[in-house]
Amino acid sequence: MKAPSVYLHALGMINALGGDLASIVPALAASDARGMATVYTGIGDAFVGSVVTPLQTAPPVDLDRYDCRNDRLLLAALAQIAPAVEAARERYGAERIGVVLGTSTSGIEAAEAAFVYQAQAGALPSNFNYRQMEIGTAAPFAAAALGVKGPAYTLSTACTSSAKAFASARRLLQLQVCDAVVVGGVDSLCELTVQGFASLESTSGARSNPMSRNRCGINVGEGAAVFLMSRDEAAVRLAGVGESSDAHHISSPDPRGVGGELALREAIADAGIALSSIGYVNLHATATRKNDEMEAKLMSRVFPAGVATSGTKPLTGHQLGAVGATELGFAWLTLASPDVALPRHVWDGESDPALPVLDLVESERFLPRGAGTQYAMSNSFAFGGSNVSLILAG
Repeated sequence: MKAPSVYLHALGMINALGGDLASIVPALAASDARGMATVYTGIGDAFVGSVVTPLQTAPPVDLDRYDCRNDRLLLAALAQIAPAVEAARERYGAERIGVVLGTSTSGIEAAEAAFVYQAQAGALPSNFNYRQMEIGTAAPFAAAALGVKGPAYTLSTACTSSAKAFASARRLLQLQVCDAVVVGGVDSLCELTVQGFASLESTSGARSNPMSRNRCGINVGEGAAVFLMSRDEAAVRLAGVGESSDAHHISSPDPRGVGGELALREAIADAGIALSSIGYVNLHATATRKNDEMEAKLMSRVFPAGVATSGTKPLTGHQLGAVGATELGFAWLTLASPDVALPRHVWDGESDPALPVLDLVESERFLPRGAGTQYAMSNSFAFGGSNVSLILAG
């Protein structure tokens, strides 16, 4: 028997482009990268994608032990879908609504500040709680804040964390374990990731430049993106999921892109569509030498006739555990509204002659609006060789 279809309903989002969809949509259309800036990290400057929207939402009093920047980013996104979650809770009951989130940093920023305080004062600050930095607490925290009581768990697979959350949430719905699932991801800036990527010589001192001959690394970013997913029919459906693992190297992708290609082809097969049906692909496009080379080559193999593509990290920074959900959110926006253009590929326009030529979206373009279903794909690749491809239909 064919598994039931699942749909993505309300979307909540916060990142360097803005604090909600009302600000993010026009900024995305204008390729407004004002949230990307140089900051001092304690041992030097770094170019990052930071959230400048004030994070005024604090955890409920009974959850204040979790209070940290990461959880406040998450609360800001959750607030945007709270009415939809409440409607689902009234319809199905709290026990039938789950939460699956991806994260990479959790509240490590809070721990870093606490350890600095301890070094100066001789004791940890009174408001520090270890739960703030536990990776596994993101989903249970969200469930408690929303008042839902279904399965709640957190995934952490580096840069595919929140993309893999969609595969996991879909299984909960298809197996009838849940009737609705809050799904997405969150990550906040911290010294550990900024300096960690710098030590790997993977960061850029200026805005990232994906697919360019001059690309020289990533900009770490922060943000949150969450959806409500259910079996109830809606405008946008999660049509295909593909997952694979390279098992090639702890921090370098398989240069042949074999695992990534498996994920793309599995997603297309899962969606049951022809390659030509895909109208847009959001690339992982980190702007590192090796990732872009791998991705460009596998894209040219999977889509020999070409497909509209763009990488959006120059506008948000690489949000690590939140990036898969964020970039799927950008694809969702183009399907949910005919007025939302495809995200542009922001770069210096200098192609790398060593890479296959891709159809990069550099001017205003929209998904073709004709008869039939439109499809958009989002790709995520991570350290350790984790690969995820997601396809939306609308």
